[in-house]
Amino acid sequence: MKKFVLSLIAIITLCCTTSFAQKAKHTFEIKNGSFLYDGKPIQIHSGEMHYARVPHQYWRQRLEMLKAMGLNTVATYVFWNYVETAPGVWDFTGDHDLARFVKTAQDVGLMVILRPGPYACAEWEFGGFPWWLQKTPGMVLRTDNKPFLDSCDLYINKLAEQVRDLQITKGGPIIMVQAENEFGSYVAQRKDIPLAQHKAYSATIKADLLAAGFDVPLFTADGSWLFKGGTIDGVFPTANGEDNIDNLKKAVNQYHNGEGPYMVAEFYPGWLDHWAEPFPKTSATNVAKQTKKYLENNISFNFYMVHGGTNFGFTSGANYSTNHPIQPDMTSYDYDAPISEAGWATPKYDSIRAVMKQYVAYSIPSVPKAIPVIAIPSIHLNKSVDLFKGIIAHIQPVVADTPMTFEDLNQGYGYVLYRKHFTQPINGTLDLKGLRDYALIYVNGKKVGELNRQANKFSMNIDIPFNATLDILVENMGRINYGSEIIHNLKGIISPVTIEGNEITGDWEMYKLPMSETPDLSRQENSYTAGNPVIYEGSFKLSKVGDTFLDMSKWGKGIIFVNGHNLGRYWKVGPQQTLYLPGCWLNKGNNTIEIFEQQNDVKQTEVSGVITPILDKLNLPQEDKK
Repeated sequence: MKKFVLSLIAIITLCCTTSFAQKAKHTFEIKNGSFLYDGKPIQIHSGEMHYARVPHQYWRQRLEMLKAMGLNTVATYVFWNYVETAPGVWDFTGDHDLARFVKTAQDVGLMVILRPGPYACAEWEFGGFPWWLQKTPGMVLRTDNKPFLDSCDLYINKLAEQVRDLQITKGGPIIMVQAENEFGSYVAQRKDIPLAQHKAYSATIKADLLAAGFDVPLFTADGSWLFKGGTIDGVFPTANGEDNIDNLKKAVNQYHNGEGPYMVAEFYPGWLDHWAEPFPKTSATNVAKQTKKYLENNISFNFYMVHGGTNFGFTSGANYSTNHPIQPDMTSYDYDAPISEAGWATPKYDSIRAVMKQYVAYSIPSVPKAIPVIAIPSIHLNKSVDLFKGIIAHIQPVVADTPMTFEDLNQGYGYVLYRKHFTQPINGTLDLKGLRDYALIYVNGKKVGELNRQANKFSMNIDIPFNATLDILVENMGRINYGSEIIHNLKGIISPVTIEGNEITGDWEMYKLPMSETPDLSRQENSYTAGNPVIYEGSFKLSKVGDTFLDMSKWGKGIIFVNGHNLGRYWKVGPQQTLYLPGCWLNKGNNTIEIFEQQNDVKQTEVSGVITPILDKLNLPQEDKK
């Protein structure tokens, strides 16, 4: 018996040792000025795609497209608010299943670079931060602040539970992990905070990552002129957007013991897109030339983005500028990237692939087939429900002396209707300096105007008669994701409402419309009022499924649900005029659609799916044209 037990122990030990040896068969390190994979110098040829912007059913196809372009690595952000969907509620399933994405990348034959933040930017809602952090007493974002750092530590540990064992040190494909993101930019913008305090914060993020079990090389990513604020002691520095190799080497050498390796962590083959602004495009020829330059000079790189994907639902963020206090990001995150929003190879893709084939030693596979595309000539909308008559009537409002923010209402996204009854007439200038971000104004159920933070339109003339009701339907267009203004991200109406200088107080009613799921119209009767926000409903049958693009060029502004999936915002100002509908969200047979149309200037009876997206057609109001 004793011999049997000893033999059994020996077998188990052997099996465990063999299993470990099979898992830990590769190594990656930064040493002697090089990236070393299994002890041999390599060049990282990476492309960025964010798993959160692509349905999980399409991850493999997109990753295969990336590899077929000649790349050996994929980089992805992890958005904190995508995995912690409500305070203390963590979701790593379905489209949120980061571990599955990483394993799929390994199956495809790609290394993985993980960018967990906790700040991400990326034109994503609030740069990835959960909206409710703003409600925590004493919390200050992106600094050496205990409430914030405690939250970061919790997030990092929850994330580590999912991917700690998928690092290359454990047999997985993750070769590097980023600490914070573009922190040098924030340091430059927040000179009111001492550099030592900035450095204490970023050092704590590094320590949290290490303590959570991340044992692959850590890195930072900043403009090369911002390394002083962005680098962290003992962490490998990379540069964003640096096309000058001498500048790159000089900056890295200064902060990395006088040696490489050298990497451009964000090499831009396209650029980000805002509503009401021209769609930017980048020359395929120029991108191919810069790729060649990096390859010839042993510069590692990461295309940001190689495939942009889509800001489904309310996930798009916003920027700001001197002329615009907010620049909401479009639903499409096509980015003019080499792989289009729908996963297609573009001329830019072909140009880069041709260059890669000239320089890399490994074999490049053939380009995979594109996902099928279908047209849907007409989807009949057979029901409409007036928001005021059908939906608001069944919601219990929150009542307060002054308008409350989304955050005070414990609502992160969507819409809030602010209602005020007047017992006396009043007229003059309605001023909503605290509008965040877009509002339609109604008096006694009739639309009288539009206010828009993006267009700097915060006031209008108004005439409210005796015994009248003022309705203000406010939309959150996405929280700012970059820059010093990220700390000012409350939504709704955040300061007093005035008419002709008089503050309007007393018995404000707030009706919460988060639109977090498809509105239930089953108990609603048909209703329609011209100019009032309306929800249209329809159904359609398909004999085959495929990707399509819903043509919203004749509509106003709103969101669309198909089979329970929120496709995101549309807005007639453009330049995006279509919404991407992935075929994996469609059914052979019956399908449902609901469209929340806010402006409702034209009564609609149908919508169609086309086979080509429209992403570059501006349609600005005359007064907004510059």
